[in-house]
Parts: sequence; C-alpha cells; structure tokens
Amino acid sequence: MNKLKNRVLTLGYAGLLPFVTFAVLIWLVSPDLQPFVALALTGYASSILAFLGGIHWGIGFKFDVEHRTFHFVWGVIPALAGWICVIMPAFASLPLLAVMLIICYLVDRKTWPMVGLEEWLKLRLILTIVAALSCLFATGAA
Repeated sequence: MNKLKNRVLTLGYAGLLPFVTFAVLIWLVSPDLQPFVALALTGYASSILAFLGGIHWGIGFKFDVEHRTFHFVWGVIPALAGWICVIMPAFASLPLLAVMLIICYLVDRKTWPMVGLEEWLKLRLILTIVAALSCLFATGAA
C-alpha cells in the first residue's frame, strides 16, 4: 500500500505543475501571448474537472451505495462546466474553474467517506487549494 500511496502522491503533486506553471507564466509573457497561456490553463483545469467527475462514475459502478444515481449525475456536471469554461473568455472562466474545483472537493468530502476514500481527502484538499488559487492568480493577468 505504501508504494501505491507514494505513487498517488507523486502523480497528484505533479498534476499541480501545469496549474502553477501557467498561473505564473501568464504574468511573465507578453500581452499578445497571454490568451494562449490562459487557454492552456483553462483547458488543463477543465480536463481536471472531467477527471474529478469521472471518479464519481467509478464510485457509482464499483460500489453499491445508496446514492448511486447521484454519483452518475454529478459525474457529468464538472465536465460540462469545464467545457463551458473553455469557450468563455479567460477573465470569466478562470474564476469559475476555481469555484468548480472547490465545489468538486466539497462534494468529494461529503461522498468519499461513504466508500472508504476518506484517507485521500487531505491530498484532495491540498490539490484543490493550489489548483483553485492558481486559477484565481492567473485571473488577474487574463
């Protein structure tokens, strides 16, 4: 289990690199390149939202939980929100992405313990804080 836990931690923290890199880069590039960096961050954050929603589909299929339908319905909402954000201007999409990342965490905090995933909530909180703050930080330059 330690090997798996270490791999998950490494992958989770590595997944923050694009958030932090693009959030800093958007402030460093020339104004004509900022839209491209903003799009890169928006696209990455949107794909992470889809990933977070997909976890709920996995929960719905794997576990015979009382609120199984909720997991399937909720599982598509982050992906839809991310898709909408990709077609919005960055100054509007980046704060919305930050809010959606936080909402996803709050839903996970409520639902993951029911299926034995509470040990991962500390990591989820850290990842959510850094990802959401990265989106908000980049908003100032977008």
